[in-house]
Amino acid sequence: MQPVNGLSVDVEDWFQVGAFERVIDRQSWDTLDLRVERNCDAILTLFADAGVVGTFFTLGWVAQRCPAMMRRIVDAGHEVASHGWDHARVFTLDRAGFAADLARARAVLEDVTGQPVTGYRAPSFSIDARNPWAHDVLAEAGYNYSSSVAPIVHDHYGWREAPRFAFRPVAGADLIEIPVTTVEWAGRRMAAGGGGFFRLFPYAVSRWAVSRVNTHDARPALTYFHPWEIDPDQPRVAAAPWRSRLRHYSRLGAMAGKVRRLLDDFAWGRMDALARAEAQRVPR
Repeated sequence: MQPVNGLSVDVEDWFQVGAFERVIDRQSWDTLDLRVERNCDAILTLFADAGVVGTFFTLGWVAQRCPAMMRRIVDAGHEVASHGWDHARVFTLDRAGFAADLARARAVLEDVTGQPVTGYRAPSFSIDARNPWAHDVLAEAGYNYSSSVAPIVHDHYGWREAPRFAFRPVAGADLIEIPVTTVEWAGRRMAAGGGGFFRLFPYAVSRWAVSRVNTHDARPALTYFHPWEIDPDQPRVAAAPWRSRLRHYSRLGAMAGKVRRLLDDFAWGRMDALARAEAQRVPR
């Protein structure tokens, strides 16, 4: 039987990405073109056409400004989970700051959706070897699962020593960590969970990677992407470094079509359902 993989969207707008954090001041965000709502509505249509549900890891900052969008997401049967307040990477915060960020985002998300928030994804997968205490904070806050670790080496993030698949990061706690999907081939570990990997490489590479995880590893995969990734008409940030611009703007026009193919080729579901299934196989 084909595993049900985890489908997720990291809900942030084009000006909130880590690649632009040094050239776009947070204080200017409210003056910029807010495009996240129209892009999320397009994603809702994509998912409805494919007959799938997923999880929208949403910034509290976005939810506060787009409450009607959040209700549309929930009304369509999707899960809303936390992506923190304003995309501050967790390793830039201390324990108290992280707890405050979690509480602020959760309060807004639950208020606008009327639903409990039990899942979390760190901005830029920023829980790693520098801040394993972050999992303690999540467990103390009562989260059921996190999807915040990238078990790879990357120039922006990564925790290569972390397990590839679901694990319990806090002894005695219910919290499950579901790392972003990687694939191993010829002694090398590669990112395969979505985002830039999915957008920049040919679709056949991603299809092979998800299939290999499902069959060779006999485990579910997860995929993620951002609303801005299906928006080729978004503003260009000329002040950003050339590498950041190359990564951010390449193949935006191809993304929606690739997502459609991925949804058709594999079975997908919400991250909370995946977390419950994985909790059954991970010992306490």
